[in-house]
Amino acid sequence: MIRLFNVYYPVRTLVLLGGEALLVWASFLVAAVLRHPEDSYVMLNYEGGYLKIFLATAAVLIFSHLFDLYEPALWNARGELYFRLLLVPGSLALAAAAIAYIFPRMLIGNNTVVVGLVLVTITLFGWRAMYFWLAQMPFLRENVYVLGVGERAQRLINGLRSRPELGVEVAGWSGNIEGALTRETIASHLLEQLQGRRIHRVIVAMPDRRGRLPVMEMLQLRLNGIRIEEATSWLEKITGRIEVDNLYPSWLIFVDGFRFSATFLLLRRLLAIAASAALLLIVLPIIPLVILAIKLDSSGPVLYRQKRVGLGGKIFYCFKFRTMRQDAEADTGPTWALDNDPRITKVGKFLRSARLDEIPQLWCVLRGDMSFVGPRPERPEFVEKLAKEIPFYGVRNAVRPGITGWAQIRYKYGNTIEDAKEKLQYDLYYIKNTSLGLDLMIMFQTIKIVLLGRGAQ
Repeated sequence: MIRLFNVYYPVRTLVLLGGEALLVWASFLVAAVLRHPEDSYVMLNYEGGYLKIFLATAAVLIFSHLFDLYEPALWNARGELYFRLLLVPGSLALAAAAIAYIFPRMLIGNNTVVVGLVLVTITLFGWRAMYFWLAQMPFLRENVYVLGVGERAQRLINGLRSRPELGVEVAGWSGNIEGALTRETIASHLLEQLQGRRIHRVIVAMPDRRGRLPVMEMLQLRLNGIRIEEATSWLEKITGRIEVDNLYPSWLIFVDGFRFSATFLLLRRLLAIAASAALLLIVLPIIPLVILAIKLDSSGPVLYRQKRVGLGGKIFYCFKFRTMRQDAEADTGPTWALDNDPRITKVGKFLRSARLDEIPQLWCVLRGDMSFVGPRPERPEFVEKLAKEIPFYGVRNAVRPGITGWAQIRYKYGNTIEDAKEKLQYDLYYIKNTSLGLDLMIMFQTIKIVLLGRGAQ
């Protein structure tokens, strides 16, 4: 796996994306040359031809992302995948038609777009077929041996086997050993697997290693060129979260990450201000409509003010458009919103599904209480309870809370302690690997989620 923007990506996925981008760009370039055989040089170099081709290529990749064509879960459902693949040139054709009507000079003329779309369609199908054929080749797969038993080792194995895009095959693991697990039996089984097939790396997932870890044999394997790695790093790579079970404070202290330089914090703050200000300008025309809808639907104030825990445990007031009836917590006190919560108004249900209720939080970002990206801000009553139930829960206060975040795009809305624990594991990953690139990636993914209406509560 390759680390980009502090997020781990399978090499195969990057090859798929890179190859697709190159072929789509080449398809539009060939179309431009075919339709302008005599003046293609002038058109490309002096009339913005290369820029227009680049924008068309970017549009294809964006549509592919919106239709989940880079999601490995779809790779085995070939029928659905190819159907979605057809939607890409279809959507691009509609977008090109709209642009041609409004801004005709933005497109390359002489039916270049039409020829380009035909070539892109053929290229996309051909490249996908070739990619799936290449992905099955043995020389592009890596064999690993999982050294360890128990729930943690099983989670690692299940994670590796459920991610075919990693190109990793579990060739063996210590759970197949018959009899008692001793240092000798584990070493014998490991060496036996090495003789039967080529092992590229050994992943250690053994919680109790005293007297059972074959240290000398593993050292010899390391000297022979076989990589020896910890399960913790692999679980982080394949799940995008840091498991808090059996997590020691020393790991948080000595591991790479959790670094916030003054320059980074300044740039991150400027990015948050710019993003929130731009979004406020975009949604400004619909704010009066939201206010009117809330007033007509139920009695009470338009804005809902609530205490939340921010950076360093500081309490601040978070603002949202009211989506529940005015006396929602009069009898119960502070409680999480439930599925199909009867306290939510009709307009409130729509505002939540469209994320419009969170517009006032942009003011919290501008004021400095929140960032655009970060852990979800929780209420003090919940934080006090969760800190007692979940280890390392206070670590999430090391950064400003955000309107969106890694946990928000990777996990569903949570209303239980177990959900809070799962989201904390994603928050820890974000805090450990935080970067401007990761923030931009989360923003882009959030736009996709909002447009497709996923994960609303």
